[in-house]
Amino acid sequence: MNIYFVSPDADDILIEKIARLFLQQRTLNDVDKYLTRTIQTIKLSLENPAQSGIIAAEDGDEIIGFAFYNMGVSLQIGGTYIWLNELYVQESSRNKGIAKKLLLKLIYWAEKEGIKSIELETGVNNSVTKHLYNSLGFHDIVSKRYNFNF
Repeated sequence: MNIYFVSPDADDILIEKIARLFLQQRTLNDVDKYLTRTIQTIKLSLENPAQSGIIAAEDGDEIIGFAFYNMGVSLQIGGTYIWLNELYVQESSRNKGIAKKLLLKLIYWAEKEGIKSIELETGVNNSVTKHLYNSLGFHDIVSKRYNFNF
């Protein structure tokens, strides 16, 4: 298994594999309906590594997991932080430490780059991921996230 940052010049085959895995987690009935939009968004995210990125877990020629993140600047923390948008491992590859390896790759890179914080969210009742995050040093913060879509 290989854990790596997806480069801005990633080929279309790799990008489509990541897109299909992302859509798999959404359990959508009509994956093809959303595939083009998802591929375009992945390409957009890879255009500027200073703003966002993807870390992939690959086993052979199969993408089995990924982490997608954005970078921002926070006055509260006094610098750059990472917002982890997505962390997903396909069901057949779970409980093998892949999510932990993806997170560790991100954590080590962020520390080396002088990033001040990594933030994420998970479901209130998702005890498995809460345990993973806590085991790596993440801590609960009291917050309520809001959304406004156009």
